[in-house]
Amino acid sequence: MRSKLQQAGLVLTGLCAGILISLNFPANADKAELAPLPVPEIRALASVFNAIKQSYVEPVDDKTLITEAISGMVTGLDPHSAYLDADAFKDLQVSTEGKFGGLGIEVGMEDGFVKVISPIEDTPAYRAGVKAGDLIVKLDDTPVKGMSLAEAVKHMRGKPGTKIVLTIARKGEDRPVTVTIVRDVISVQSVKSKLAEPGYGYVRVTQFQESTARDLVTHLDRLYDKGPLKGLVLDLRNDPGGLLNGAVGVSAAFLPPDALVVSTNGRVEDAKREFRAVPDDYLRGDRDDFLKKLPVGIKDVPMVVLVNGGSASASEIVAGALQDHHRAKVLGTQTFGKGSVQTILPLSETTAIKLTTARYYTPSGRSIQAKGIEPDIVVEDPRDKAVGHRVREADLVGHLTNDRDPDAEKPHESDKPTIEAPAPEGDVKKDEPPKRIEPASAEDFQFQEALKLLKGEPIVQNTVTK
Repeated sequence: MRSKLQQAGLVLTGLCAGILISLNFPANADKAELAPLPVPEIRALASVFNAIKQSYVEPVDDKTLITEAISGMVTGLDPHSAYLDADAFKDLQVSTEGKFGGLGIEVGMEDGFVKVISPIEDTPAYRAGVKAGDLIVKLDDTPVKGMSLAEAVKHMRGKPGTKIVLTIARKGEDRPVTVTIVRDVISVQSVKSKLAEPGYGYVRVTQFQESTARDLVTHLDRLYDKGPLKGLVLDLRNDPGGLLNGAVGVSAAFLPPDALVVSTNGRVEDAKREFRAVPDDYLRGDRDDFLKKLPVGIKDVPMVVLVNGGSASASEIVAGALQDHHRAKVLGTQTFGKGSVQTILPLSETTAIKLTTARYYTPSGRSIQAKGIEPDIVVEDPRDKAVGHRVREADLVGHLTNDRDPDAEKPHESDKPTIEAPAPEGDVKKDEPPKRIEPASAEDFQFQEALKLLKGEPIVQNTVTK
Protein backbone atom coordinates (compact mmCIF):
# COMPACT_ATOMS: atom_id res chain seq x y z
CA MET A 1 0.00 0.00 0.00
CA ARG A 2 2.72 2.48 1.03
CA SER A 3 4.89 1.71 -2.00
CA LYS A 4 1.95 2.17 -4.36
CA LEU A 5 1.09 5.47 -2.73
CA GLN A 6 4.70 6.60 -3.07
CA GLN A 7 4.71 5.57 -6.74
CA ALA A 8 1.53 7.54 -7.36
CA GLY A 9 3.01 10.53 -5.58
CA LEU A 10 6.12 10.41 -7.75
CA VAL A 11 4.00 10.19 -10.90
CA LEU A 12 1.84 13.15 -9.95
CA THR A 13 4.78 15.21 -8.70
CA GLY A 14 6.48 14.63 -12.04
CA LEU A 15 3.28 15.55 -13.83
CA CYS A 16 2.98 18.88 -12.00
CA ALA A 17 6.62 19.68 -12.65
CA GLY A 18 6.16 18.79 -16.31
CA ILE A 19 3.18 21.09 -16.62
CA LEU A 20 5.13 24.00 -15.14
CA ILE A 21 7.93 23.42 -17.64
CA SER A 22 5.55 23.07 -20.59
CA LEU A 23 3.88 26.39 -19.82
CA ASN A 24 7.07 28.06 -21.09
CA PHE A 25 7.54 30.36 -18.11
CA PRO A 26 10.41 32.80 -18.69
CA ALA A 27 13.79 31.57 -17.54
CA ASN A 28 14.17 34.59 -15.31
CA ALA A 29 10.85 34.05 -13.53
CA ASP A 30 10.89 34.45 -9.78
CA LYS A 31 12.06 31.08 -8.47
CA ALA A 32 9.88 31.51 -5.42
CA GLU A 33 6.85 31.24 -7.72
CA LEU A 34 7.97 27.93 -9.19
CA ALA A 35 9.45 26.10 -6.22
CA PRO A 36 9.05 24.39 -3.92
CA LEU A 37 6.07 22.36 -5.12
CA PRO A 38 3.19 22.18 -2.60
CA VAL A 39 4.14 18.77 -1.18
CA PRO A 40 1.14 18.31 1.19
CA GLU A 41 -1.30 19.07 -1.61
CA ILE A 42 0.57 16.79 -4.03
CA ARG A 43 0.39 14.00 -1.44
CA ALA A 44 -3.36 14.58 -1.08
CA LEU A 45 -3.74 14.34 -4.85
CA ALA A 46 -1.69 11.16 -4.84
CA SER A 47 -3.89 9.71 -2.09
CA VAL A 48 -7.03 10.39 -4.12
CA PHE A 49 -5.40 8.90 -7.23
CA ASN A 50 -4.48 5.77 -5.29
CA ALA A 51 -7.91 5.47 -3.64
CA ILE A 52 -9.65 5.60 -7.02
CA LYS A 53 -7.26 3.06 -8.54
CA GLN A 54 -7.85 0.63 -5.67
CA SER A 55 -11.46 1.15 -4.64
CA TYR A 56 -13.56 2.69 -7.41
CA VAL A 57 -16.44 0.44 -8.46
CA GLU A 58 -14.96 -0.01 -11.95
CA PRO A 59 -11.36 0.04 -13.17
CA VAL A 60 -10.09 3.43 -14.35
CA ASP A 61 -6.95 3.70 -16.45
CA ASP A 62 -4.15 6.08 -15.48
CA LYS A 63 -4.53 8.28 -18.58
CA THR A 64 -8.19 8.98 -17.84
CA LEU A 65 -7.46 9.93 -14.23
CA ILE A 66 -4.56 12.21 -15.13
CA THR A 67 -6.53 13.84 -17.95
CA GLU A 68 -9.49 14.51 -15.65
CA ALA A 69 -7.13 15.89 -12.98
CA ILE A 70 -5.65 18.35 -15.48
CA SER A 71 -9.11 19.27 -16.79
CA GLY A 72 -10.46 19.91 -13.30
CA MET A 73 -7.39 21.93 -12.35
CA VAL A 74 -7.84 24.26 -15.34
CA THR A 75 -11.62 24.54 -15.63
CA GLY A 76 -11.91 25.42 -11.94
CA LEU A 77 -9.99 28.66 -12.53
CA ASP A 78 -12.56 30.65 -14.52
CA PRO A 79 -15.24 30.07 -17.18
CA HIS A 80 -12.83 30.51 -20.11
CA SER A 81 -9.84 28.36 -19.15
CA ALA A 82 -10.01 24.75 -20.33
CA TYR A 83 -8.04 21.60 -21.07
CA LEU A 84 -8.11 20.80 -24.79
CA ASP A 85 -7.86 17.13 -25.65
CA ALA A 86 -6.94 16.07 -29.19
CA ASP A 87 -10.46 16.64 -30.56
CA ALA A 88 -10.98 19.98 -28.80
CA PHE A 89 -7.53 21.24 -29.82
CA LYS A 90 -8.20 20.37 -33.44
CA ASP A 91 -11.66 21.95 -33.32
CA LEU A 92 -10.18 25.18 -31.95
CA GLN A 93 -7.58 25.34 -34.72
CA VAL A 94 -10.20 24.68 -37.38
CA SER A 95 -12.78 27.12 -36.00
CA THR A 96 -10.37 30.09 -36.15
CA GLU A 97 -10.06 29.41 -39.88
CA GLY A 98 -13.81 29.88 -40.20
CA LYS A 99 -14.95 26.39 -41.18
CA PHE A 100 -15.99 23.54 -38.87
CA GLY A 101 -18.72 21.01 -38.34
CA GLY A 102 -21.47 21.49 -35.78
CA LEU A 103 -24.40 23.69 -34.79
CA GLY A 104 -22.97 27.21 -34.85
CA ILE A 105 -23.10 28.49 -31.26
CA GLU A 106 -20.57 30.10 -28.95
CA VAL A 107 -20.98 28.48 -25.54
CA GLY A 108 -19.63 28.51 -21.99
CA MET A 109 -20.35 26.70 -18.72
CA GLU A 110 -22.65 28.00 -16.01
CA ASP A 111 -23.42 26.03 -12.85
CA GLY A 112 -22.71 22.74 -14.60
CA PHE A 113 -24.83 23.50 -17.67
CA VAL A 114 -23.99 24.84 -21.12
CA LYS A 115 -24.94 28.47 -21.65
CA VAL A 116 -25.24 30.04 -25.07
CA ILE A 117 -23.18 33.21 -25.35
CA SER A 118 -24.26 33.86 -28.92
CA PRO A 119 -25.56 31.91 -31.91
CA ILE A 120 -23.45 32.51 -35.02
CA GLU A 121 -25.41 34.12 -37.81
CA ASP A 122 -26.55 31.95 -40.74
CA THR A 123 -25.90 28.65 -38.95
CA PRO A 124 -28.30 25.80 -38.06
CA ALA A 125 -28.57 26.96 -34.42
CA TYR A 126 -29.31 30.55 -35.46
CA ARG A 127 -32.00 29.47 -37.92
CA ALA A 128 -33.53 27.11 -35.33
CA GLY A 129 -34.07 29.99 -32.92
CA VAL A 130 -31.35 29.31 -30.33
CA LYS A 131 -30.78 32.54 -28.38
CA ALA A 132 -28.03 34.16 -26.36
CA GLY A 133 -28.64 33.33 -22.72
CA ASP A 134 -30.27 29.95 -23.38
CA LEU A 135 -29.29 27.27 -20.87
CA ILE A 136 -28.85 23.86 -22.53
CA VAL A 137 -29.87 21.20 -20.01
CA LYS A 138 -30.03 18.12 -22.21
CA LEU A 139 -28.40 16.94 -25.44
CA ASP A 140 -30.69 14.38 -27.05
CA ASP A 141 -31.53 12.18 -24.05
CA THR A 142 -28.29 12.90 -22.19
CA PRO A 143 -28.37 15.41 -19.29
CA VAL A 144 -25.67 18.06 -19.53
CA LYS A 145 -25.21 18.28 -15.77
CA GLY A 146 -21.90 16.62 -14.94
CA MET A 147 -20.39 17.03 -18.42
CA SER A 148 -17.32 19.14 -19.03
CA LEU A 149 -17.59 21.84 -21.66
CA ALA A 150 -15.33 19.83 -23.97
CA GLU A 151 -17.59 16.78 -23.60
CA ALA A 152 -20.70 18.82 -24.34
CA VAL A 153 -19.13 20.42 -27.40
CA LYS A 154 -17.98 17.01 -28.61
CA HIS A 155 -21.57 15.74 -28.26
CA MET A 156 -22.92 18.68 -30.25
CA ARG A 157 -20.40 18.17 -33.04
CA GLY A 158 -21.19 15.42 -35.53
CA LYS A 159 -21.61 14.35 -39.11
CA PRO A 160 -23.37 16.96 -41.26
CA GLY A 161 -26.98 15.98 -41.91
CA THR A 162 -27.48 14.27 -38.55
CA LYS A 163 -29.95 15.61 -36.01
CA ILE A 164 -29.59 16.60 -32.39
CA VAL A 165 -32.31 17.66 -29.96
CA LEU A 166 -31.46 20.42 -27.50
CA THR A 167 -33.57 20.84 -24.38
CA ILE A 168 -33.28 24.46 -23.32
CA ALA A 169 -34.23 26.41 -20.21
CA ARG A 170 -35.02 29.95 -21.34
CA LYS A 171 -35.78 32.91 -19.12
CA GLY A 172 -39.32 34.08 -19.63
CA GLU A 173 -40.55 30.60 -20.59
CA ASP A 174 -42.61 28.50 -18.17
CA ARG A 175 -41.39 25.17 -19.50
CA PRO A 176 -38.27 23.82 -21.24
CA VAL A 177 -37.97 24.56 -24.95
CA THR A 178 -37.10 21.67 -27.24
CA VAL A 179 -35.19 22.49 -30.43
CA THR A 180 -34.25 19.99 -33.13
CA ILE A 181 -31.21 21.01 -35.17
CA VAL A 182 -29.66 19.36 -38.20
CA ARG A 183 -25.87 19.51 -38.02
CA ASP A 184 -24.05 21.10 -40.92
CA VAL A 185 -20.60 22.20 -42.00
CA ILE A 186 -20.28 25.61 -40.41
CA SER A 187 -18.58 27.94 -42.81
CA VAL A 188 -18.72 31.34 -41.19
CA GLN A 189 -18.56 34.34 -43.47
CA SER A 190 -16.70 36.68 -41.19
CA VAL A 191 -17.53 39.95 -42.97
CA LYS A 192 -20.69 41.00 -44.82
CA SER A 193 -21.57 44.32 -46.35
CA LYS A 194 -24.04 46.23 -48.45
CA LEU A 195 -24.84 49.75 -49.54
CA ALA A 196 -27.79 50.54 -47.29
CA GLU A 197 -28.72 53.53 -49.42
CA PRO A 198 -26.74 55.91 -51.65
CA GLY A 199 -23.77 57.21 -49.67
CA TYR A 200 -24.28 55.06 -46.58
CA GLY A 201 -22.48 51.76 -46.14
CA TYR A 202 -23.10 48.83 -43.80
CA VAL A 203 -20.44 46.32 -42.70
CA ARG A 204 -21.13 43.42 -40.36
CA VAL A 205 -18.43 41.37 -38.61
CA THR A 206 -19.89 38.07 -37.38
CA GLN A 207 -16.70 36.61 -35.86
CA PHE A 208 -13.01 37.55 -35.74
CA GLN A 209 -10.97 35.02 -37.73
CA GLU A 210 -7.57 34.88 -39.41
CA SER A 211 -8.89 36.58 -42.54
CA THR A 212 -11.32 39.08 -40.98
CA ALA A 213 -9.25 42.28 -41.34
CA ARG A 214 -8.22 41.38 -44.90
CA ASP A 215 -11.85 40.58 -45.80
CA LEU A 216 -12.91 43.91 -44.31
CA VAL A 217 -10.66 45.75 -46.77
CA THR A 218 -12.24 43.85 -49.68
CA HIS A 219 -15.76 44.78 -48.55
CA LEU A 220 -14.87 48.43 -47.98
CA ASP A 221 -13.34 48.61 -51.47
CA ARG A 222 -16.57 47.25 -52.94
CA LEU A 223 -18.61 49.87 -51.13
CA TYR A 224 -16.36 52.69 -52.30
CA ASP A 225 -16.51 51.41 -55.88
CA LYS A 226 -20.08 52.73 -55.86
CA GLY A 227 -18.95 56.19 -54.77
CA PRO A 228 -17.59 57.96 -51.66
CA LEU A 229 -19.41 57.26 -48.41
CA LYS A 230 -21.09 59.89 -46.27
CA GLY A 231 -21.42 57.46 -43.35
CA LEU A 232 -20.67 53.89 -42.31
CA VAL A 233 -22.36 51.51 -39.84
CA LEU A 234 -20.11 48.81 -38.35
CA ASP A 235 -22.30 46.07 -36.90
CA LEU A 236 -20.76 43.99 -34.09
CA ARG A 237 -24.03 42.74 -32.59
CA ASN A 238 -23.96 39.08 -31.54
CA ASP A 239 -20.30 38.82 -32.52
CA PRO A 240 -18.81 36.49 -29.85
CA GLY A 241 -15.22 37.56 -30.57
CA GLY A 242 -12.30 35.51 -31.82
CA LEU A 243 -8.69 36.34 -32.61
CA LEU A 244 -6.99 39.34 -31.04
CA ASN A 245 -4.98 40.23 -34.15
CA GLY A 246 -8.26 40.32 -36.11
CA ALA A 247 -9.67 42.88 -33.67
CA VAL A 248 -6.49 44.97 -33.87
CA GLY A 249 -6.61 44.86 -37.68
CA VAL A 250 -10.26 45.93 -37.87
CA SER A 251 -9.61 48.78 -35.43
CA ALA A 252 -6.49 49.85 -37.33
CA ALA A 253 -8.53 50.16 -40.52
CA PHE A 254 -10.34 53.17 -39.03
CA LEU A 255 -7.74 54.64 -36.63
CA PRO A 256 -4.64 56.76 -37.30
CA PRO A 257 -1.34 54.89 -37.70
CA ASP A 258 0.25 53.86 -34.39
CA ALA A 259 -2.92 54.59 -32.40
CA LEU A 260 -3.25 52.43 -29.28
CA VAL A 261 -5.94 49.78 -29.80
CA VAL A 262 -5.74 47.69 -26.63
CA SER A 263 -3.32 46.86 -23.83
CA THR A 264 -3.00 43.69 -21.79
CA ASN A 265 -1.62 43.03 -18.34
CA GLY A 266 -0.87 39.74 -16.62
CA ARG A 267 1.65 38.16 -14.26
CA VAL A 268 4.32 37.21 -16.82
CA GLU A 269 6.19 39.74 -18.94
CA ASP A 270 4.80 38.38 -22.21
CA ALA A 271 1.30 39.27 -20.98
CA LYS A 272 2.19 42.95 -20.49
CA ARG A 273 1.72 44.41 -23.97
CA GLU A 274 0.33 47.25 -26.01
CA PHE A 275 -1.25 46.56 -29.40
CA ARG A 276 -1.26 49.46 -31.82
CA ALA A 277 -2.45 50.22 -35.33
CA VAL A 278 0.81 49.00 -36.83
CA PRO A 279 1.45 46.01 -39.17
CA ASP A 280 3.47 44.07 -36.58
CA ASP A 281 0.41 43.93 -34.31
CA TYR A 282 -2.25 42.86 -36.82
CA LEU A 283 -0.34 40.77 -39.35
CA ARG A 284 0.31 37.13 -38.49
CA GLY A 285 2.89 35.49 -40.73
CA ASP A 286 1.58 37.32 -43.82
CA ARG A 287 3.80 40.37 -44.41
CA ASP A 288 1.55 41.83 -47.11
CA ASP A 289 0.03 44.86 -45.37
CA PHE A 290 -3.49 44.66 -46.75
CA LEU A 291 -4.53 47.85 -44.91
CA LYS A 292 -2.48 49.82 -47.46
CA LYS A 293 -5.25 48.99 -49.93
CA LEU A 294 -7.97 50.74 -47.92
CA PRO A 295 -10.05 53.25 -49.88
CA VAL A 296 -9.19 56.92 -49.50
CA GLY A 297 -11.44 58.59 -46.96
CA ILE A 298 -12.11 55.57 -44.75
CA LYS A 299 -10.16 57.08 -41.84
CA ASP A 300 -12.49 60.08 -41.71
CA VAL A 301 -15.93 58.79 -42.74
CA PRO A 302 -18.50 59.33 -39.95
CA MET A 303 -19.16 56.01 -38.18
CA VAL A 304 -21.61 54.32 -35.84
CA VAL A 305 -20.80 50.99 -34.17
CA LEU A 306 -23.73 48.73 -33.26
CA VAL A 307 -23.37 46.47 -30.19
CA ASN A 308 -25.56 44.39 -27.88
CA GLY A 309 -25.29 41.82 -25.10
CA GLY A 310 -24.01 39.24 -27.58
CA SER A 311 -21.00 41.39 -28.50
CA ALA A 312 -18.05 39.89 -26.63
CA SER A 313 -14.28 39.84 -26.37
CA ALA A 314 -12.73 40.97 -29.68
CA SER A 315 -15.95 42.86 -30.53
CA GLU A 316 -15.59 44.81 -27.30
CA ILE A 317 -11.95 45.58 -28.08
CA VAL A 318 -12.97 47.18 -31.39
CA ALA A 319 -15.94 49.05 -29.93
CA GLY A 320 -13.86 50.29 -26.98
CA ALA A 321 -10.98 51.45 -29.20
CA LEU A 322 -13.21 53.38 -31.61
CA GLN A 323 -15.16 54.86 -28.69
CA ASP A 324 -12.09 55.96 -26.71
CA HIS A 325 -10.48 57.60 -29.75
CA HIS A 326 -13.80 59.36 -30.51
CA ARG A 327 -13.69 57.76 -33.95
CA ALA A 328 -17.25 56.45 -33.81
CA LYS A 329 -20.42 56.63 -31.77
CA VAL A 330 -21.38 53.34 -30.12
CA LEU A 331 -25.11 52.61 -30.27
CA GLY A 332 -27.13 49.70 -28.91
CA THR A 333 -27.14 47.93 -25.55
CA GLN A 334 -24.43 47.03 -23.03
CA THR A 335 -22.00 44.37 -24.25
CA PHE A 336 -21.11 40.97 -22.74
CA GLY A 337 -18.14 42.05 -20.61
CA LYS A 338 -15.40 39.53 -21.42
CA GLY A 339 -12.22 41.43 -20.71
CA SER A 340 -9.73 38.58 -20.40
CA VAL A 341 -7.16 37.10 -22.76
CA GLN A 342 -6.80 33.35 -23.27
CA THR A 343 -3.49 31.87 -24.44
CA ILE A 344 -3.18 28.42 -26.01
CA LEU A 345 -0.33 26.58 -24.31
CA PRO A 346 0.47 23.25 -26.03
CA LEU A 347 1.19 20.28 -23.75
CA SER A 348 1.96 17.99 -26.69
CA GLU A 349 1.49 17.92 -30.45
CA THR A 350 -2.21 17.13 -29.98
CA THR A 351 -3.24 18.58 -26.61
CA ALA A 352 -3.10 21.98 -24.95
CA ILE A 353 -4.59 24.13 -22.25
CA LYS A 354 -6.47 27.34 -22.93
CA LEU A 355 -5.40 29.52 -20.02
CA THR A 356 -6.49 33.01 -19.01
CA THR A 357 -3.20 34.90 -18.89
CA ALA A 358 -4.15 38.58 -18.87
CA ARG A 359 -6.87 41.20 -18.66
CA TYR A 360 -7.22 43.68 -21.49
CA TYR A 361 -7.92 47.40 -21.33
CA THR A 362 -9.26 49.97 -23.75
CA PRO A 363 -6.96 52.84 -24.89
CA SER A 364 -8.15 55.06 -22.03
CA GLY A 365 -7.32 52.30 -19.51
CA ARG A 366 -10.85 51.00 -18.92
CA SER A 367 -11.35 47.36 -18.03
CA ILE A 368 -14.59 45.98 -19.44
CA GLN A 369 -14.28 42.70 -17.49
CA ALA A 370 -17.68 41.76 -16.01
CA LYS A 371 -18.95 45.18 -17.11
CA GLY A 372 -18.92 45.54 -20.86
CA ILE A 373 -18.90 48.55 -23.13
CA GLU A 374 -21.61 51.08 -22.36
CA PRO A 375 -22.98 52.56 -25.60
CA ASP A 376 -22.91 56.31 -26.13
CA ILE A 377 -26.57 56.00 -27.11
CA VAL A 378 -28.66 53.18 -25.61
CA VAL A 379 -31.16 51.88 -28.14
CA GLU A 380 -33.32 48.88 -27.24
CA ASP A 381 -35.79 46.94 -29.32
CA PRO A 382 -38.64 45.29 -27.35
CA ARG A 383 -39.06 42.76 -30.16
CA ASP A 384 -35.80 41.24 -28.96
CA LYS A 385 -37.10 39.27 -25.97
CA ALA A 386 -33.55 38.36 -24.99
CA VAL A 387 -32.80 41.93 -23.90
CA GLY A 388 -32.66 41.96 -20.10
CA HIS A 389 -32.29 38.15 -20.01
CA ARG A 390 -28.99 37.78 -21.82
CA VAL A 391 -26.24 35.96 -19.96
CA ARG A 392 -23.23 38.19 -19.43
CA GLU A 393 -19.74 37.64 -18.08
CA ALA A 394 -20.83 38.84 -14.64
CA ASP A 395 -23.43 36.02 -14.56
CA LEU A 396 -20.84 33.26 -15.03
CA VAL A 397 -19.74 31.39 -11.92
CA GLY A 398 -16.04 31.94 -11.19
CA HIS A 399 -15.61 34.92 -13.53
CA LEU A 400 -12.69 37.28 -13.01
CA THR A 401 -13.41 40.50 -11.19
CA ASN A 402 -12.88 43.92 -12.72
CA ASP A 403 -9.60 45.15 -11.23
CA ARG A 404 -10.18 48.81 -12.15
CA ASP A 405 -13.85 49.31 -11.41
CA PRO A 406 -15.01 47.88 -8.05
CA ASP A 407 -18.60 48.83 -8.89
CA ALA A 408 -18.59 47.05 -12.27
CA GLU A 409 -20.93 44.26 -11.16
CA LYS A 410 -23.33 46.39 -9.16
CA PRO A 411 -26.65 46.99 -10.91
CA HIS A 412 -26.93 50.56 -12.05
CA GLU A 413 -29.15 52.70 -14.18
CA SER A 414 -27.62 54.30 -17.22
CA ASP A 415 -27.58 58.08 -17.24
CA LYS A 416 -27.87 57.99 -21.02
CA PRO A 417 -31.21 58.26 -22.81
CA THR A 418 -32.76 54.93 -23.75
CA ILE A 419 -34.58 54.86 -27.06
CA GLU A 420 -37.21 52.16 -27.40
CA ALA A 421 -38.72 50.97 -30.65
CA PRO A 422 -42.48 51.21 -31.01
CA ALA A 423 -44.26 47.98 -30.07
CA PRO A 424 -45.13 45.71 -33.01
CA GLU A 425 -48.59 46.28 -34.44
CA GLY A 426 -51.29 43.66 -33.90
CA ASP A 427 -51.70 41.00 -31.25
CA VAL A 428 -48.72 38.78 -30.51
CA LYS A 429 -49.36 35.39 -28.97
CA LYS A 430 -47.41 34.71 -25.80
CA ASP A 431 -45.94 31.42 -27.07
CA GLU A 432 -45.19 32.75 -30.54
CA PRO A 433 -41.43 32.98 -31.15
CA PRO A 434 -40.20 36.47 -32.02
CA LYS A 435 -39.70 37.15 -35.69
CA ARG A 436 -36.10 37.11 -36.87
CA ILE A 437 -35.17 40.62 -37.92
CA GLU A 438 -32.84 40.82 -40.91
CA PRO A 439 -29.84 43.00 -39.97
CA ALA A 440 -29.77 46.37 -41.73
CA SER A 441 -33.36 45.97 -42.92
CA ALA A 442 -36.24 48.43 -42.59
CA GLU A 443 -37.35 46.44 -39.48
CA ASP A 444 -33.94 46.70 -37.82
CA PHE A 445 -34.73 49.56 -35.44
CA GLN A 446 -31.20 49.94 -34.06
CA PHE A 447 -29.74 50.14 -37.56
CA GLN A 448 -32.33 52.67 -38.67
CA GLU A 449 -31.50 54.84 -35.65
CA ALA A 450 -27.81 54.58 -36.56
CA LEU A 451 -28.59 55.83 -40.07
CA LYS A 452 -30.51 58.79 -38.63
CA LEU A 453 -27.55 59.62 -36.40
CA LEU A 454 -25.17 59.60 -39.38
CA LYS A 455 -27.51 61.88 -41.34
CA GLY A 456 -27.80 64.31 -38.46
CA GLU A 457 -31.49 63.58 -38.05
CA PRO A 458 -33.09 63.54 -34.57
CA ILE A 459 -33.29 60.03 -33.17
CA VAL A 460 -34.90 60.62 -29.77
CA GLN A 461 -38.43 60.32 -31.10
CA ASN A 462 -39.74 57.51 -28.94
CA THR A 463 -40.13 56.83 -25.24
CA VAL A 464 -37.13 58.05 -23.28
CA THR A 465 -36.44 56.48 -19.88
CA LYS A 466 -33.75 56.95 -17.27
